[in-house]
Amino acid sequence: MSSRCGLVLMLAFLSANSVAATPPATGDCTSTASGDLRVHRLESRIFGNTRQIRVLLPPGYDAPENAERRYAVLYMLDGQNLFDACLSDVSHREWELDETVYRLIREGRIPPMIVVGVDHAGPDRAREFLPYKDFAGNPDMGEPEGRRFPDFMTSEVMPSVDSRYRTLTDHDHTGIGGSSYGGSAALYALLAKPGRFGYGLLESPILAIGMGQLIRDTSPLVAMPRRVFIAFGAKEIDDPVISGKFIDLVHLLEANFRAAGYDDSNLRVVIDPDGRHSEPAWARRLPGALLFLFGP
Repeated sequence: MSSRCGLVLMLAFLSANSVAATPPATGDCTSTASGDLRVHRLESRIFGNTRQIRVLLPPGYDAPENAERRYAVLYMLDGQNLFDACLSDVSHREWELDETVYRLIREGRIPPMIVVGVDHAGPDRAREFLPYKDFAGNPDMGEPEGRRFPDFMTSEVMPSVDSRYRTLTDHDHTGIGGSSYGGSAALYALLAKPGRFGYGLLESPILAIGMGQLIRDTSPLVAMPRRVFIAFGAKEIDDPVISGKFIDLVHLLEANFRAAGYDDSNLRVVIDPDGRHSEPAWARRLPGALLFLFGP
């Protein structure tokens, strides 16, 4: 197989992996969701569809002594894969976001916070997430609408959450994250809405979209989030040559952040030597990501 053919196949795998076209029939599956997790239906005027929004509230949210307390919010994409393995159609694994957040809060290692899982749109996931076409991994896709995704977040998702819960809505208390195409969408939102998102959690982002345009968008870097965590696994792609090219793209992104003045205090880039393109890999790195972004 040629390197070019291998690249196309691996990009197709990365873009499709961890994507559920429709939630699976739960059948005998026992939900793995935990904590105070509340689910709301959101109708989008921007995209003309409906999805679920999953809101994980911190321990003690409804306690009388916390009635006036407001909380930072982390918005995470691909909500189906974050809390409940029964909804994760491809891998039947989840990020374990609920268990990890609750444990770190109990241990006093991160402050109590709200985490919002925004479900993807099934077969329209790539169209909604990508600001630029994925010419290699998804060459037959139509024109993407991901340049509207930051507006969807800030004018539809976030107001819906803010109207129901006691949130801190400023840049310094709002983060966004995702994996794969969701990581690409989260990076684009950081750049497109510099006054709204102060933290970025970017797992296995597909940086080849638009023939690298997403990386060029950060050169020079104008948006200045407070902290950014970027990770990619060295075993996400079996072909070592192609894997090296993907890791090189991550380092190009890192170089653009560092050229803008970022250092180890506000930028962390992890190349996980054993990491694959999967929920278990993202779950394993999650504690370190949350501690870096929101810890003391």
